[in-house]
Amino acid sequence: MASENNPNPKKIKISPWLIYGVVALIFLFISFITGGSSFEEPLKTSSSKFNEYLEKGQVGKVIVYNKSEAEVYLTAEALKDPIHKAVANDILNRPSKGPHYSLEIGNDEIFQNKLEAAVNAKKLKEYSFLPKSSWGDLLQMILPFILILGLWIFIMRRMNGGAGGGGGQIFNIGKSKAKLFDEKTDIKTTFKDVAGLEGAKEEIQEIVEFLKNPEKYTNLGGKIPKGALLVGPPGTGKTLLAKAVAGEAQVPFFSLSGSDFVEMFVGVGASRVRDLFKQAKEKSPAIIFIDEIDAVGRARGKNNISGGNDERENTLNQLLTEMDGFGTNSNVIVLAATNRADVLDKALMRAGRFDRQIFVDLPDIRERKEIFEVHLAPLKKVEGLDTDFLAKQTPGFSGADIANVCNEAALIAARNNKSAVDKQDFLDAVDRIVGGLEKKNKIVTPEEKRAIAIHESGHATVSWMLEHAAPLIKVTIVPRGQSLGAAWYLPEERLIVRTEQMLDEMCATMGGRAAEKVIFDRISTGALSDLEKVTRQARAMVTVYGLNEKLGNITYYDSTGQSEYSFSKPYSEDTAMIIDKEISKLIESQYQRAIDILSENKDKLIKLADILIEKEVIFKDDLEAIFGKRPFEEIISEETSE
Repeated sequence: MASENNPNPKKIKISPWLIYGVVALIFLFISFITGGSSFEEPLKTSSSKFNEYLEKGQVGKVIVYNKSEAEVYLTAEALKDPIHKAVANDILNRPSKGPHYSLEIGNDEIFQNKLEAAVNAKKLKEYSFLPKSSWGDLLQMILPFILILGLWIFIMRRMNGGAGGGGGQIFNIGKSKAKLFDEKTDIKTTFKDVAGLEGAKEEIQEIVEFLKNPEKYTNLGGKIPKGALLVGPPGTGKTLLAKAVAGEAQVPFFSLSGSDFVEMFVGVGASRVRDLFKQAKEKSPAIIFIDEIDAVGRARGKNNISGGNDERENTLNQLLTEMDGFGTNSNVIVLAATNRADVLDKALMRAGRFDRQIFVDLPDIRERKEIFEVHLAPLKKVEGLDTDFLAKQTPGFSGADIANVCNEAALIAARNNKSAVDKQDFLDAVDRIVGGLEKKNKIVTPEEKRAIAIHESGHATVSWMLEHAAPLIKVTIVPRGQSLGAAWYLPEERLIVRTEQMLDEMCATMGGRAAEKVIFDRISTGALSDLEKVTRQARAMVTVYGLNEKLGNITYYDSTGQSEYSFSKPYSEDTAMIIDKEISKLIESQYQRAIDILSENKDKLIKLADILIEKEVIFKDDLEAIFGKRPFEEIISEETSE
């Protein structure tokens, strides 16, 4: 009945250890039956004692092997004699069946005459001369080697479990680890599930169309592209696009990671590349997707300091050959994804291998709204939730970050025993992700609390007074993560940034330390993150963007990444001194500018800090009540400054 109810009964799995144990027992049994009826060796005795036993009639049978060795079997009455106590019982304490003694014989004819005389005198029942079989000795000699070989095969199978087909046998280690998706595979991700990324989706959809309807393009003399490289920051949806291709394409789709080619054995990576393309060509037209291709496609010869990895380079060479070499099949398209395109080998990036590079950038405000709508669909949310507002509150967030925000908001709502996720839960989730976990148990003295309030109020005041600084959304002195307080802003999402905009941002960043100087006439270590941010901005202005008048229109930035492996600086020591002076001059000028602004608005700064100490969190309305309406244009995104 069980087989009728379950059409696919579970297969019985037999442990390899059980098989090895059975084999060992078989060999031991063969050794036992061929070498004698007992595991015990017969006790050695001398000729004189044997003659004594023979005269007393205690010997029942004698077998002579190869005319050189005799085995003696005693009678049942003789075993009761205390003299034979040592051989009376076997290892299981049962009466021993023999042989009980063994002895070396000299002249076999004399010994045979002695046995013949004993038989005639009724002192011996029987004797025989036999050739001794060597099977037992042979098996005992080779059995350890057989067991060691079996153990070695078992260990190698476990080490390479899952490598290639055929159950991960050692001989399949060079097989490809690619997972095959086809029309029979249940892949539910489609292009409808990929929100935003319109340009990237259009390129990817065209590649799928190439394979579905190649004649449409080849009739005009065109060639189907051989590869497309998805490049972009982490979490922007590169792998998600590949999943959508697997769900949409009506052709076989092979998916694997770049690290799947890497193995401890020499030559395995190149072998797996060959096997992968062999499988793809057999099922062509087909698509191969290699995620994190920088694991195997890193530029050759760039790591001379630590020593070149010949195995990885051999794997890359084989990949280059398969993608565009003799005998390549144009009906196989290779998709790859990486967030480190700058380290890839130039030969891999050339046309004919990866014909297209599709840049998957961070989503803008419109795309973030679409991504929110996708991730909000499975959530129980309040009616009329404003997705435009959520998109504005998450500038610079990737698709993965937005998915995390939605999940965190649901967890926060559940923690507060709500029946639906509301707007405040999403704001708390953004605070949690950007600022870190709220530390309610951190002990802050009143003096430290006032210093933190003055610091954050300084940020808020300076940013409110500057035209190009981002307008404030809220200020908090609640400790989160490693920060003791934070000021939240809505910066504009700009494609280009002008000099005055960067200077205003630097001035607002220095507002915290400037407020400490104005109010307490001393500074603290609380401005570390501000100093780090402003130094990075000043260095970029001087050395990257060419925004410094003294150095002029020159940049020391190398977009190719070649300078990473160079021992020399791209500028002289004199220029280095000028760079250091200009960076310091830039920062100090904005610091002094912030001090001047706060000195003019000292009363308002103190008033704002007092409100912040009382409420711990203040919003834009509190600033408007103190400073009045901000005379500059409203801006539409958000970031934090600490």
